[in-house]
Amino acid sequence: MAGRLYIEALAPGQWLADVRVDAELIASPNLAPRNWLSLLRHQNGEVHLGRAFWGFTPSWLEVLDHAMHCARAESLEERAMFREALATRRCLVPVSGVYIWKSLPRGKQPFLVTRTDRAPFLLAGLWCRYFSDIHTAFDSMALITTTVDMPLTPLTDRFPVVIDAARAHAWLDPATPPASARELLAPAAPALLGAFPVERLVNNPANQQWHCARPTGHMMTATHGAVRAE
Repeated sequence: MAGRLYIEALAPGQWLADVRVDAELIASPNLAPRNWLSLLRHQNGEVHLGRAFWGFTPSWLEVLDHAMHCARAESLEERAMFREALATRRCLVPVSGVYIWKSLPRGKQPFLVTRTDRAPFLLAGLWCRYFSDIHTAFDSMALITTTVDMPLTPLTDRFPVVIDAARAHAWLDPATPPASARELLAPAAPALLGAFPVERLVNNPANQQWHCARPTGHMMTATHGAVRAE
């Protein structure tokens, strides 16, 4: 799944060209669901960087803790709220890494998944707008997850969809038909991502020190075997 995000303070041009900044990037070494994050979306034919609550909140949702922070790519059409968002409200979340956890005899070991070249990347998401009254509205979103290939298969069975920067505009553009957008929801290429164990400090979302992401072992990639984490 996608329990936490690692987001470095990078300029928009480092993930995508020609982005209009409506709100500065929210950087965090350990960003948990049900917090605000930065996202990219199409507005008036341009890509804008704005903010949304991480937890999909349709108008009928009564309990905020029930807001879904992830949506399964395989079943988006089965729920009206995601089917409608897939048609016209697609977004991207710029990140530097995603934390995942592997169960071990001594407890869960956190890993940070990054690009093998440590460049930032873009995660696919859907957003919606909730009106609390006729004058007040806020936006929320959910990441889209899919199955995984190596090197992540020893660690997790699902991971957020990574959208290549070259396909970002096609994903974001509401004019792209849902069927064409769906074709982009595939597991990341095995050579793209790697994972390394990090400090268990990250297990507590209250810990916001940047050394949460400090490697405690070597990166595992598609050409290297699993890392042993004590």
